Amino acid sequence: MPYHGWADEGFGAFADEFARNFAERGELGAAAAVFVDGRKVVDLWGGVADDRTGRRWARDTVLPVMSLTKAVVTILAHQLAQEGEWDLDAPVADCWPEFGRHGKERITTRMVLAHTAGIPLVERRLAFEELTAWTPVIRALEEQRPLWEPGTAFEYHAHAFGFLVGEVIRRRTGRTPGARFREVIGDPLGLRTWIGVPPQEVPGMARLVEAADRPALPSADLLPMRALTMNGVVPFPGLDDPHGYNSPALLTAEFPGAGGVSSARGLAALYAAVATGLDGGPRLLSRDTVTDAVRQLSGGPSWSGFPDLGARWGSGFLLDSAFRRLLGPRSFAHSGAGGQFAFGDDEFGVGFAYTANRMGGRGDQRAERLIEALRSCVGAPEVAGAGG
Repeated sequence: MPYHGWADEGFGAFADEFARNFAERGELGAAAAVFVDGRKVVDLWGGVADDRTGRRWARDTVLPVMSLTKAVVTILAHQLAQEGEWDLDAPVADCWPEFGRHGKERITTRMVLAHTAGIPLVERRLAFEELTAWTPVIRALEEQRPLWEPGTAFEYHAHAFGFLVGEVIRRRTGRTPGARFREVIGDPLGLRTWIGVPPQEVPGMARLVEAADRPALPSADLLPMRALTMNGVVPFPGLDDPHGYNSPALLTAEFPGAGGVSSARGLAALYAAVATGLDGGPRLLSRDTVTDAVRQLSGGPSWSGFPDLGARWGSGFLLDSAFRRLLGPRSFAHSGAGGQFAFGDDEFGVGFAYTANRMGGRGDQRAERLIEALRSCVGAPEVAGAGG
């Protein structure tokens, strides 16, 4: 058997697909977890965590989870709104006055969450040491002008998303998003999920490996790639570059758009805590808050001309759509570069996460097949309704 762990009765089809990822889809090392109604029903892991040494994937192995980090920041923002500490539709400048210049006066947090704020990247080229020091990024964002009238066009905000929403969180709570998460969610729930991983966790992390058939990437000069690489300073994939996504210097810093580290179990439990609460505890976000979060706000071709890939966005969450069929209209998700994926759904009471260290290549279907199997296990429609 290529994996360890267990799946409750009724979730055998999910475990079978997890095994097929190793047998048929080139999996190296991976983990998957599912919660239903706050109770863990699937906990699977297997394969190789470090291809250089052959170290095996262990029950508690963590790894870089790329843009799944954005969901952690998004949940914190919705918590602030739910508690009456911040209005997502208020100008960011109301709590961050220095931001409200150069045409950014009316940008709201919700525009950032929807990737429509007009600031898809930090335009000033900063050194790596500045990118991981927080304040230089914030000062650069304060001096920028939006690339379009805020709220009128869509472009994935890549790393700028984490710093923009993260600074709002810092201004309202006195804590950076990584510290705030550990204080109010991560530590109380015992989650192995961090934005800024503790140095003692670094030796046991899984090591990301590029796909053998990685698709061609756009030119480094195009806006989406400049946004994705912070103007070439954080290369993509560039995993083993000194500043790449296997770099302890990146992962131990607070890099809130894509620098998170987690286990699959930690992310699945986080989404379950949002959707239903864990083990009878209170849910993190109310039904009304989730309803607000899954209202479609953006999608389609990007402002820079990137084609429509079928993704549809609510307030910080990827929605059920042609890009990735989930369980239905109340599913809220995020993807991570290379094929990692996590989502929750409060109609079906589900928290799901899949993490893997071999990045997906052309036609990667590992997460998609797991979600299809999960859909059958929980009785969701065979094809979920389109998200727009």
